[in-house]
Amino acid sequence: MSQKNETKILALALLLTIGIVGVGFWLFAKNSGVKIGNTAIQNQSAGNNTSLQDRISFGEKSLTPGEISPVKKEGLQAIAAKSYDKAIANFTAALKLNRNDPEALIFLNNARIGSSKSYTIVASVPLGTDPNAALEILRGIAQAQNEINTSGGIKGVPLKVGIANDDDNPEIAKQIASNLVSNSEVLGVVGPNTSDSTLAAGTIYNSGQLVAISPTSTSVKISNFSRYVFRTVPSDFMAARSLANYMVKTLQKKNAVVFFNSQSNYSQSLKSEFVSSVSLEGGQVSSEFDLSKADFSAAKSVEQATKQGTEVLMLAANTQTLDKALQVIQINQKKLTLLAGDDVYTAKTLEIGREQAAGMVVAVPWHIDGDPKSDFPQKSRQLWGADVSWRSALSYDATVSLIKSLERNPTRFGVQEALASSDFSASGASGTIRFLPSGDRNAPVQLVKIVPGSRSGTGYDFEPVR
Repeated sequence: MSQKNETKILALALLLTIGIVGVGFWLFAKNSGVKIGNTAIQNQSAGNNTSLQDRISFGEKSLTPGEISPVKKEGLQAIAAKSYDKAIANFTAALKLNRNDPEALIFLNNARIGSSKSYTIVASVPLGTDPNAALEILRGIAQAQNEINTSGGIKGVPLKVGIANDDDNPEIAKQIASNLVSNSEVLGVVGPNTSDSTLAAGTIYNSGQLVAISPTSTSVKISNFSRYVFRTVPSDFMAARSLANYMVKTLQKKNAVVFFNSQSNYSQSLKSEFVSSVSLEGGQVSSEFDLSKADFSAAKSVEQATKQGTEVLMLAANTQTLDKALQVIQINQKKLTLLAGDDVYTAKTLEIGREQAAGMVVAVPWHIDGDPKSDFPQKSRQLWGADVSWRSALSYDATVSLIKSLERNPTRFGVQEALASSDFSASGASGTIRFLPSGDRNAPVQLVKIVPGSRSGTGYDFEPVR
């Protein structure tokens, strides 16, 4: 590729980024359960200076970035003052203004409990650094809490939910874990989000014998990591195997290169599992390109891959390196087949990738149209007024798993024992939930393809590969 053409393509990508990301994201968000407006979703960091006390809330303060409505603010003040009837009225009014605010729904249910007996779980999510993913996770938790509490609770006892902002920072996640372990009322945790934070905090949850179920951490290192760390998302082994099988058996292609981030546990895990799976299928990965390197060049990498006779570009990017992966998509110009892991399953990929990303196949744990028999998509649309993502579905499953285990024995020991039992099962958004002795979810992944469509508002959608 000439330097002139490379410059033109990168300039086009930059213009696309600036010109459509605002409108495109608003449209996608409106239709995918992510609210823009009162719960402003700017990607801002709370930094490490925030005190631990300010990172955890049961309703007395909001952890969602941006402006909040006056009526929601009054609800927070009312809970802090233990004026629960007033808080109920305020949060009910706040949800009428912004129906897909999961924090408001969680706090409303907490206000309804008031000072009555309850069972407590806490969500550990990155509201300060990745609010979109955090709110997606909280929607699943809020829906499960709302369903159990409006149907009479766990054998008559309602579920209280706390929210902790861990910023996807392993050290902060550990501090939060220590705080939750020391709070005897907390009987389970949903989270953390990233594999790095789950592995770091998992050591604390293990020593404190407090169950944590991550709905989103996929690294193979989490398998058999701790008797107290579970996950409702399939591991990278499952995603890699599905992608490799699709590449070799369905596409009849055998030569791939992988783009990954050596600084991310998730990205390294997915890359390694894909390399192994392709080899087992009779193919090969001829090169690996590290997106985290300062001198990484999308154009040079794609040019090198093409010269090697590569047929497939596999994007094992994580959130921090998604922009570089999108550069690869633009430079590729649909010449080589594209595959990707679940961190590429975002609104931004549709907005920026557009026509150049069409046809790319992504491995995700769940898709809203993946199972026509499930009633979860309809219920979630009724609750939030929009489609929800796989993060919402898998966090719903994590919460349902904790609820089911609390029904058996509402103690920390009882929760772990129930989840680890060979006869444990729960009905979740993504089907029956069962855990292997490794703590992994016994479930397949869903392959989706980017196609022209109207649901997201970007002109492109992720649709299940049938």
